[in-house]
Amino acid sequence: MPTHTDTMLSAARRLHRAGEWDTALALLRDQPAAEVARAVAEILVDRYWWRLDDAGPARAAVDRLDPEAPVTRFLRAQVAYTRLIFKLDPERDDADTVDAGFRAAAEDETLRPWGVFRLGVAAENLRGDRAGAQDRYTSALALAQAAGDLLLESTVVRHLAAAQPDRAEELLRRSLYLRAAVGARPQVAAAQVTLADALPDGAERDTLRQAARVTADELGLTWVRRAFS
Repeated sequence: MPTHTDTMLSAARRLHRAGEWDTALALLRDQPAAEVARAVAEILVDRYWWRLDDAGPARAAVDRLDPEAPVTRFLRAQVAYTRLIFKLDPERDDADTVDAGFRAAAEDETLRPWGVFRLGVAAENLRGDRAGAQDRYTSALALAQAAGDLLLESTVVRHLAAAQPDRAEELLRRSLYLRAAVGARPQVAAAQVTLADALPDGAERDTLRQAARVTADELGLTWVRRAFS
């Protein structure tokens, strides 16, 4: 029988995936369980990635977790990666934090699929190692499919599309459809922009961009909005 905390966490996860971060946080306010602290940290780290606002709440929430736990190191790495990739006053040790945190996740049984993928992203975007990144993406795709993680699969195939121009449109459409299937609204908006950029001028391209802009404005998706500036 699900407990009250279980019910709250389930609802918060759905809101989190929909980009309703503030509502998810309000739902979990004053809930004492340790798993709630982790959920709050995950929500705040994700919100920081999409909104690129104050990193303080995300960092504070991560600091309240067990510092040596793989998930804590993974979340800390995600905050550092966000600072680096968007040039948000990165700290001197951010690159080391990214590498250590993503490796810790890749060595953890539960986090491994996302850790492997994130190592690929770091290799490509921070070190320019596209070949190494592609190997990681291929491994992450197999792990995502084995785990039935449609959100991760959607993210991996989006990255694989860049290296497979003959399949790019097919892979970008798959990414969009999978994200829609799991109700991941911020990711859907990003996928709509990416697919639109791969299409010729026309009605479908215009519709995709219009839909993405509406979602980006509603949810405050800072870097998605930049596609329209």
